[in-house]
Amino acid sequence: MFMEEYFIVFPEGDVQEIPGKLPVNGIVDINGNLLPLPLSTNRMIAYRIAGIRTKNARGSSETYHLLELLSVEDLLEYT
Repeated sequence: MFMEEYFIVFPEGDVQEIPGKLPVNGIVDINGNLLPLPLSTNRMIAYRIAGIRTKNARGSSETYHLLELLSVEDLLEYT
């Protein structure tokens, strides 16, 4: 049996498991859910997926999505 696990890695280094793979440059909320674009407001905590790293081992694969915190000014581009 092959196990695939997916995680988000916050800028502070905290790691949280998520249900599936996310796209690079996708915008996600604090729980790792993709946010629909355009955003309704720029007053929220949102992250951009800055990179993806995968660790493969025998019988398993771990995918880490590296997050970058977006500022209010950055979020204006997505509203």
